[in-house]
Amino acid sequence: MSGHVSSNVAQTGGNPFLRAVAAISTLAGWISAGMIVAAVVITCQMIFVRFVLNGSTVWQTEAVIYLVIAATLLGLSYVQRLRGHVNVDLVPISLSHRVRFVMCIVTLSISILIVAVMLFYGYEFWHFAWDRGWRSDTVWGVRLWIPYLSLPVGFGLLLLQLIADLVAVLLRVDQPFGLDPLDGFESRAPGDL
Repeated sequence: MSGHVSSNVAQTGGNPFLRAVAAISTLAGWISAGMIVAAVVITCQMIFVRFVLNGSTVWQTEAVIYLVIAATLLGLSYVQRLRGHVNVDLVPISLSHRVRFVMCIVTLSISILIVAVMLFYGYEFWHFAWDRGWRSDTVWGVRLWIPYLSLPVGFGLLLLQLIADLVAVLLRVDQPFGLDPLDGFESRAPGDL
């Protein structure tokens, strides 16, 4: 598919809503990256304490686990904005632009519905931990509402980015699946496959 070009970042077209969501998703990506760096630093500190100082570690393993999970969830919207999730465009690229548009609307709508359900249950799980004062069963005994907060925040940010993607396609600011309208089998000469 030599002629295929996909835009790397969701387009905003100067739309204030789309620009605001893009800024929020980018900020979430930076925070996520910071959490990964913090997890690496804590891991190095834990290794130094255990194997060089021959001391015990109490909180490091749990903190690293929570940081990596939170970084994954908070980074979802940024990865969606960059179109970094797994994407198989064989079907969309083989469709006409009109069918591709409809397929994009249906796909984004289903994705929004699924992520909204995950947001609801993520919020419910976080609220149980908050309301009931859950703590981890470790020596550190961290209040679990703190790491569980990444569930509703992460899914909420992903939902917001998916809604922005849908709005961008509906307003024709962005192309369905980020594909050029001329990309596809119908625009190629018979010998170009």
